[in-house]
This record gives sequence, C-alpha cells and structure tokens, in this order.
Amino acid sequence: MIQAQAIRLFTNRGYDAVTVADVAEAAGVSAMTVYRHFPTKEDLVLIEQPARLIAERVAASSATQPLVLRVGGALVDAARALTGGDGDAPEASERFLLDCLRLMVSTPALRARHLDSQYALQQAIVDALGVDTTDPDAAFRAQAATSACLAVMHTALTRWAQDDGQTKLPALIERALTASFGDVATGQGD
Repeated sequence: MIQAQAIRLFTNRGYDAVTVADVAEAAGVSAMTVYRHFPTKEDLVLIEQPARLIAERVAASSATQPLVLRVGGALVDAARALTGGDGDAPEASERFLLDCLRLMVSTPALRARHLDSQYALQQAIVDALGVDTTDPDAAFRAQAATSACLAVMHTALTRWAQDDGQTKLPALIERALTASFGDVATGQGD
C-alpha cells in the first residue's frame, strides 16, 4: 500500500516534488514506517519481486537447455506472472509496473539505482544457473548469455513503455529474444 501510494504521487506530481512525508501522509502511516519498509526514497520505486521470480524460474529450468533458453524462458515466465498473463484486459499490476518503469527511465537518480539492480539481477541469474564457478569459461558463458538476455529484456521493456502497455510484455520479450537469438531463445527451434 505504501509503495502504491508513492508511485501514484510520483506519477502525478513528479518524483522530485514528492517527499517521504508526503508518501507517509497519503498512505496513512508515519514517515518512520515508510523508512522501515523502504530505507530510501528510491526503494519506493524499485521492485525486488521480479529478481526473485526470475532466479526461481532459472533454477527450475533444465540444465540441459541452452543458456539463452533458460534465461529467456525465465524472463518471459516472470513477465507473464507479474503482468497477469497474456489476457486482453490490463491488470492493475501491469499498470503499476508501467508506472514504475516510466519513473525509472525519466528520473536520473532512479536510473542509477535501476542499473545497480540490474547488476544484482545478473548475478542472481548466474547463480541460479548453477554453473561450475571453478570453470572460468563456464562462468564467462553464463555471464555473457545472461547479460545479453537482460539487454534484450531492456529493449522489450522500453518498447512496452513507449506503447503504453498495448502489446503484452511477455510477447514483446519473446519477440525480442527471437530477433536476437533466433528460435533457440524461445525453444521453438527444438
């Protein structure tokens, strides 16, 4: 509820114009309560749930699949879970994610934090792949595949924000993966 109020205020009034006290008042809590759950103002916009979902899905994938299929499939599955699937009606969670994405793109302080979270996501995915970390070549391949998949996802997220969520995010990620890696990234080349 606190985060939803913060995003609403940031979207309506601008990130820099809203204080944590404003967020607390809108949420009906004290500023201390806001800080207990969100240590910084930037944390009110960043969403940690996708990283957990993606890492869980990567870990559950078959180690016999190509790396880009494991990572790409996890990105698509997580997007489907976070946006309410591929249905025609926009979900409230989808609108929330769009608003967060727009704020991260348009606010310099949030772009820097978003970049930090992308590095953490990359490491979480590499860890979830379960590659032999004593093999430098295997670790390098996992990092390269993960980094490439995250770049593809960024392109899909940018398009998704530009078209105001008109195209479903899972479909955009699949299209971007196919454009970048061919059918191997979506498992259709098997």
